[in-house]
Amino acid sequence: MQNDICLTRSVARALLAGTAFMALAVPALAAEVAPAEAAAPESASPESGGLSEIVVTATKRETNLQKTPISISVMDSKALTERHAQSLLDLGDGAIPGLRVATFEARQSALTIGIRGIVPLDANQPAREQGVGVYIDGVYLGRQQGLNAALMDIERIEVLKGPQGTLFGRNTEGGALSIVTKGPSGEFGFRGTAGIGNYGAYNADAHLDLPEFHNFSLKVDGVVQYRDPTVKNPLPGQTGWNYYDRRGVKATLRWQPSTDFTADYSYDNGYDANSPFYSQLVNYNPLNKPAGAIAPLPPIVVVGDKRMDVADIGVPQQPSVDKTFGHTLHLSWKVAPEVELRSITAYREVSVEQWDNSGGAHRVPVFAPNGNFSRYSLAGLWQHQFSQEFQAVGSTGNLDYVAGLYYFNEKASDDASTPSSNQWNADGTGYTILDPTPTIRGHRSIDRASTAWSKSYAAYGQLTYTPDLMGGITHLTVGGRYTHDNKHGELTTVNNAPTDFTFREKNDRFDPMVTLAVDATQDINLYAKFATGYRAGGASSRSLTYRSFGPEKVKSYEIGAKTELFDHMLRLNLAGYIMDRTGSQIDFSLVTPQPNGSTRNTLETINAPGTTKIRGVEAEATLSPMQGLTLNAAYAYTYTKIPPTLNPFSGVVQPVFIVFTPRNTASGAVDYSVPVGGVTARLHLDANYAQATQTFDQFAMKADSSFIVNGRLSLADISLANDSSKLTVSVWSRNLFNEAHIYRRDPSNQATLGDYANYNEPRTYGLEASIRF
Repeated sequence: MQNDICLTRSVARALLAGTAFMALAVPALAAEVAPAEAAAPESASPESGGLSEIVVTATKRETNLQKTPISISVMDSKALTERHAQSLLDLGDGAIPGLRVATFEARQSALTIGIRGIVPLDANQPAREQGVGVYIDGVYLGRQQGLNAALMDIERIEVLKGPQGTLFGRNTEGGALSIVTKGPSGEFGFRGTAGIGNYGAYNADAHLDLPEFHNFSLKVDGVVQYRDPTVKNPLPGQTGWNYYDRRGVKATLRWQPSTDFTADYSYDNGYDANSPFYSQLVNYNPLNKPAGAIAPLPPIVVVGDKRMDVADIGVPQQPSVDKTFGHTLHLSWKVAPEVELRSITAYREVSVEQWDNSGGAHRVPVFAPNGNFSRYSLAGLWQHQFSQEFQAVGSTGNLDYVAGLYYFNEKASDDASTPSSNQWNADGTGYTILDPTPTIRGHRSIDRASTAWSKSYAAYGQLTYTPDLMGGITHLTVGGRYTHDNKHGELTTVNNAPTDFTFREKNDRFDPMVTLAVDATQDINLYAKFATGYRAGGASSRSLTYRSFGPEKVKSYEIGAKTELFDHMLRLNLAGYIMDRTGSQIDFSLVTPQPNGSTRNTLETINAPGTTKIRGVEAEATLSPMQGLTLNAAYAYTYTKIPPTLNPFSGVVQPVFIVFTPRNTASGAVDYSVPVGGVTARLHLDANYAQATQTFDQFAMKADSSFIVNGRLSLADISLANDSSKLTVSVWSRNLFNEAHIYRRDPSNQATLGDYANYNEPRTYGLEASIRF
């Protein structure tokens, strides 16, 4: 009922704002508006064999990628299809070297997303923030929960690298990941895909465009993605690990009474049932402690350096369930050739019921005769947010401008419980399953419960001046954003006892940006950029005292070159940057067994002293040497160094690290298409490498390097009943060579048992058919 009330209230706000805007707009409709989602794909030109233009909206206007003085990587719908990327986690293979995507802990229900060394370890708490902003059609997503929902009819994904504090605002100190979906076309069309794969996988999506009727156009998208676990659970009737069942639907209604005015209302609803990656013991007693100083290893527990297919211990495991939905209203009115007014009104909700029993006997609690074990991490998160943004975009004379006002209001709550689900017999040769009552909501012993509220107000502007001097080859861009943040929260439960810990934080922040760009030639564009950004502070709900911490602040200096050479056969983009960050938010955790047989994960976040140094170089190249052949390559080098920081548990100043940030990453891809007997044969191969990196702020130990190859072979443009109906049949594989690497390694239990770790997914493959008419 409470959610229904919140939904009604927020939708009413959205409709009121939209109605007011329309009332002002409709009487004076005047000029043509280009749809925001229009973009040319990254493909070879059929006429010349050269590269097509790529359109991006990183500056709140449609611009040519090569003329936009920002380091941006773009992945369009074709590239996502060729890689069989169904969710953001599928980009964790290194498809875009500067972008890092991983699970939080082992859980698919919350993603860690990083760019250029700005990677939060634990941003999944209500009072914690991300360092990279994630947007869908211009709407900021406040929580990392729900980000692994099925991708629905994506036009392109833009990865904006470096601080985006001016146009995108708070929590974009590392950059922004902007997802742009396809809107209604006003013409009848249908596209559908269905496929099957190993591990019992199947997927289907359908996209229906209806003809325009009395200025209204409707588009409906639906998607289903399913896969059985890749690691089996020996306990009958229980879910295994790395399973998912995703479903989603989206409907967009466009009203366009004139070429001057467009109103898009969309509703989306997503459901994601999933289970965590399996956490397995990869060594025993790595510190070589004497007998009696370390817990004994039960004879049925497997220690292995290979990815397991079947767990050694059967445990209760049910899927985590993420539910998301949202309403969005986009309004666009071209008042005059020099002015376009826009409004983006959005309300979103996310809820998560987390069930994570991925560790079995491979982590604390360790073996004790007749002792409890297998930490079942149960948690819930409930969030709703409302945002309103007004923009004015246009050009006059030698000036291009963007100005805007932004409002964001969020409430998020969570709770957590960690009972043990299994009990050993006396000698560790067997076990029983404990009474499940303590796992049921309402019967749980609550480790923590908290609620946080956040309001943010911002005003921003950006101006680009192109003087006539020397033929207009120089472009000076200046911008700034003022943000007022007001956050507060309360920790209401600690270790199943009521508490009254609170925190409050207010920040007033101004983020400037200056860019100087020079068109050295028609096809060589150089730029230098200074920008700042910040990540808001907060408090750790895993702390026993709700310890608060301050914001991170970053200054960035970047130079870059965007070039197209050899008659647009080769596109080569380069960027080098220096970032200095103060107040780095460092997570220290301590897992301790509790008298009731559960475990407690206490996490304190400390602002590191001094300046964190982040330095890097990025390169991307696309070559189309002949019609039908496209070669891609990318490389990113990232150096990071944080000053030593005081560990609040040990009282020792120690080295600390940035997680999920390899020093060297690289990727390459080949796409080749050729006509064969009236159809088109297509081949795609991509390879992605990442150097080993840390997965915890407080531990120097690294996980493994990775090398993942994906491939697809298709027969396309197969004519059906008439030439307007086309069929494509494909076979695909992800992790083609079944490479195994540890992407997350936890040494915190070395003194009591050993390291446990999570492996990447095994090889997956399947058959797919797509139709369009």
